[in-house]
Amino acid sequence: MSAETQEVNSTTKGADAIDEAIAKGIDFDGTPIPTAKLDLYNKVMALEANRQRSGVSNTMRSRIVRIGAKHIPQAELEQLLADAGFAPLKEKEIAFFYGGK
Repeated sequence: MSAETQEVNSTTKGADAIDEAIAKGIDFDGTPIPTAKLDLYNKVMALEANRQRSGVSNTMRSRIVRIGAKHIPQAELEQLLADAGFAPLKEKEIAFFYGGK
């Protein structure tokens, strides 16, 4: 693997990779992100930054479900949530992330 390939792989992995690319205004393939896209993204993120939060545990659970559903089968995620003391998956989450039962 070339040093260039390693550099691309290391900059496209991890939770902060997207935020870093957005801050630079450069997509992973090296192309500039269009200004209109950046402006809209920043507008929506500013609105989100001003939203009152319901609590850390609720946000943690939401992130676990949203991201976990991409990587973990439904039954396993259900068990992991229960083992950690979080509420089980809601029907609307199952329908959205897993296409229903």
